[in-house]
Amino acid sequence: MYFDKEMALSMQQFETRLKSNDNTYKDLFVRHKSNPILSAKDWPYPVNTVFNPGVTLYQNKVLLMARAEDRRGFSHLTKAVSENGIVNWMIDTKPTFEANTDEFPEEAWGVEDPRITWVAELGKYAMTYTAYSEAGPRVSLALTKDFVEFERMGAILPPEDKDAALFPRQINGKWVLIHRPMAPNILRGTHIWMSTSADLKIWSESKILLAARSGAWWDAGKVGLSAQPLETTEGWLILYHGVRQTAAGSIYRLGLALLDLENPCVILRRSDEWIFGPQAYYEREGDVAGAVFPCGWIMDDATGIIKMFYGAADTSIALATAKLSELLEYIKSCPGEVQVK
Repeated sequence: MYFDKEMALSMQQFETRLKSNDNTYKDLFVRHKSNPILSAKDWPYPVNTVFNPGVTLYQNKVLLMARAEDRRGFSHLTKAVSENGIVNWMIDTKPTFEANTDEFPEEAWGVEDPRITWVAELGKYAMTYTAYSEAGPRVSLALTKDFVEFERMGAILPPEDKDAALFPRQINGKWVLIHRPMAPNILRGTHIWMSTSADLKIWSESKILLAARSGAWWDAGKVGLSAQPLETTEGWLILYHGVRQTAAGSIYRLGLALLDLENPCVILRRSDEWIFGPQAYYEREGDVAGAVFPCGWIMDDATGIIKMFYGAADTSIALATAKLSELLEYIKSCPGEVQVK
């Protein structure tokens, strides 16, 4: 049975920790001392909150497409650029990417939570984002070369769906998309799915990639993709969030998974434990207390340092860093995933 195997793997990991005489957890991601690095007070025009930024490297600089929410409750995206991703941000003086309801009515209530992937085959950046309207959230796609002009492709999946990102290259001749349908599945929860396409427009071959667990698990009931997939020599490194419902509300925490490079439907490893969760005051105090929500990460190829930018309590933007080598060492020590059929 699925649960028996899952429980056995978890107990093995727990017993190993008990024998190690180490009563502390290793911090894979370290919060920056200047956190939060961006908030509404830094914006050149009035907004309620700024959070959940997509991130990429553009012209050797760190580029964020930050979600900015106004006091109606509607969101748009604003570009912020920095040499080091910490200070001296150049922020657009007006929304960079906002709802276009004349041509895309699915954006009537705003655009949210972008993920950015550089696609060398297209010579463009692919930005997936959530278009929000009365019909519910939908996954939409826009292409850009410069983050000034955008080629909107509109909604690419039916509602309700979100938390999507494109892989940076075709795999076996097809584009691959990770996303998260909202409707609970018969397999006890809301899961991360994968779909493929020949043209970036029509998506099919949809299947569950990573299932939410159930019961007391930190990622029970609902999981979703966080940052865009990161290609490594060991496989595709996936950062995802799990949501646990408590008497005090929801807690958003982060875990890792490792997918096969040429068959990403195969999960090689999955962390039993969460690796990052709300601890700092700016993660526990805000519009949505107890939420850490990354929509992007970048890596310095020379140093192997990963910078993870995340929304803190749906109120501000924070930064945490990790070494790729340590993330891979950790995930390779985790149990192999038991596949859900």
